[in-house]
Amino acid sequence: MTVWLEQQAEVRERRCLVRTPVTRSEADTSVDLASNDYLGLAMDSRLAEAAREAIGRWGTGATSSRLVAGTTELHLELEAELANLTGVESGLVFSSGYLANLGVTTALGGPGTLIVADEHCHASLIDGFRLSRSRVETVPHNDLGATEQQLLTRTEPRALIAVESIYSVFGDAAPLPQLLSLAEEHDAMLLVDEAHSLGVAGHGAFQGFGSVAGTDLSRHPNVVLTATLSKSLGSQGGAVLGSALLREHLVNRARSFIFDTGLAPSSAAASLAAVGIIRTEPWRAAAVHQNAASLTAGLAPALRERGIDVGLIGDAAGAVQSIPMPSASAALAASQAAYRAGVRVGCFRPPAVPDGVSRLRLTARATLTPHDIDYACATLRRILEETQ
Repeated sequence: MTVWLEQQAEVRERRCLVRTPVTRSEADTSVDLASNDYLGLAMDSRLAEAAREAIGRWGTGATSSRLVAGTTELHLELEAELANLTGVESGLVFSSGYLANLGVTTALGGPGTLIVADEHCHASLIDGFRLSRSRVETVPHNDLGATEQQLLTRTEPRALIAVESIYSVFGDAAPLPQLLSLAEEHDAMLLVDEAHSLGVAGHGAFQGFGSVAGTDLSRHPNVVLTATLSKSLGSQGGAVLGSALLREHLVNRARSFIFDTGLAPSSAAASLAAVGIIRTEPWRAAAVHQNAASLTAGLAPALRERGIDVGLIGDAAGAVQSIPMPSASAALAASQAAYRAGVRVGCFRPPAVPDGVSRLRLTARATLTPHDIDYACATLRRILEETQ
C-alpha cells in the first residue's frame, strides 16, 4: 500500500495536480476573488453575535443525531425560514451541503430509479448517484435533447433529473423552465442544486432568493432543491427543500441525516441571521452582479487578446467568472502569480474538472470595492498576457 501511495504522489507531481491547502492569516490583505463568501457575510458582526448567543443557549455542538437529541428550536426555525425564502413548502437541514446532496440522491435513488445527470454536476451529487445504486446516465452540459432521450427510453419506474441552477465552474445557468417541462411530461423529479444561486440569483422582487423562488418551479411537486449555508449565507451546513412529504421521506431514509450529528446550533443561528439580511439588504445581491460586470469589463482586453469570448464570461448568471486556461500547469502558475501579487483566485484543474477545462475561477463578491476590482483586473491582465 505504501508503494502505491508513493506512485500516486509521483503521478500527481508529474501531471501538475498536487494540491496543498493555503493557510489564511487574519492579517491577510489580499483581494479575495477566490472564496464563496458571495455576499460578504462570513465576517458580518450580526452573524457572529447570533452564533455567540446560540452557543450560550445551546452549547457548542448539537450533541447527537437530529433524531436523538440533536434537533433544537433553531433547526426548525431555520428550516421554515429557508423554505419560506425559496418559496417551497418545507425544508430539512443537514450538517453540510455535501451531506444534503448525498442524502437526497440516495433517498430518492435505488435500482428502480434512473438518474439523468448533467455532466457538470458537483462531486457531492456524483458521489450520491454512485451510492444510490441507481442507473446513472450523464448527458452533455445543458443538453435538453439528450436529457429527453434518456427519459423516453428509460425502463425504470422512477426518474430523477439532476442539475445545478448556476454551475460552480462555468458560472452559467441551467434551462430550468424547459427542464421542468421535461420532468412533468415524463413523470420525473427535478433536483436543482442552488448552492451557487441562493443569495445571488432571483427574479425581480425575489433577487437573492435563488433561481427557483417566484417561478413555476417553487412548490411544484416534481421539484427538489438543495442548498448550502456555507457560501452566500456565510455559515456552515446544507439543506434539502421541497414538499412536506419529501421531508418526511428524508427523515426516515437519508442516512447522512439519520446517522450524522446535527448542525451546530451556532451555524444554524448564523444562517438564520443571514436569511434575514438577504431579505432586508437586496443591495448585496445586486452588488454581486454589478461587480461581476466590472470584472468582465476590466479583463476584456486581455481576454480578447487570448481569443476568449468575453460574452460567455459576461453572461455569467451569478458570482462566478470563469476564465479558460490552456492547461492545468498554466492555470496553476497564473493563480500562484496572482496570489504573490495580492489577489486570490480559484484554480480549477483535473480532477476537479475534466481534462481540457482548466481555468481560473473568480468570484464577484458583493463587498469588493472599486479599488479592489481595478487592482485585481490590472494584476490579472498582466498575468494573462504573460501566460502561454
